[in-house]
Amino acid sequence: MDFNIRKGRKEDLPATLGLIQELAEYERVPEQVKISVKQLEEDGFGDQPLFGLFVAESLDQVVGIALFYYRYSTWRGKTLFLEDIVIKHSLRGNGIGQALFNRVIQKAFEEDCFRMSWQVLDWNEPAITFYEKYGATLDKEWLNCDFYYEDLKRLSSEMAGKLKH
Repeated sequence: MDFNIRKGRKEDLPATLGLIQELAEYERVPEQVKISVKQLEEDGFGDQPLFGLFVAESLDQVVGIALFYYRYSTWRGKTLFLEDIVIKHSLRGNGIGQALFNRVIQKAFEEDCFRMSWQVLDWNEPAITFYEKYGATLDKEWLNCDFYYEDLKRLSSEMAGKLKH
């Protein structure tokens, strides 16, 4: 299969959202996708982009994406965080994911990052096997912690009177 990897553009965002929705279905949580093309455009192509995007293109169609952003370690500095790699389900196994992953690795090196990191669900054996072939360190020690919008709203409201000095 012929495809090329390139930097994502605004016009790729409808296809990007379609792939995000496909990923959510694969991960069994399609109802959790709340993002829109408009939000992706504002966040990825605004004055201060919050994420970078590579796309895999075949026959002028986006067939895969790698979405990433930067984090900062107080101990070591810049980290490239790979949020997601998504390939059209019907095209998996054609080397597209590997090519996107390789491009992100290259980007992390080009940007002088001390680390590239990502997450993988503990039940996603194909992905785990893929990353292990690269020699990735799969960390079982750290736990993910999150506050979602509703939590932030509640906590902010609770703290409103307590934040005065």
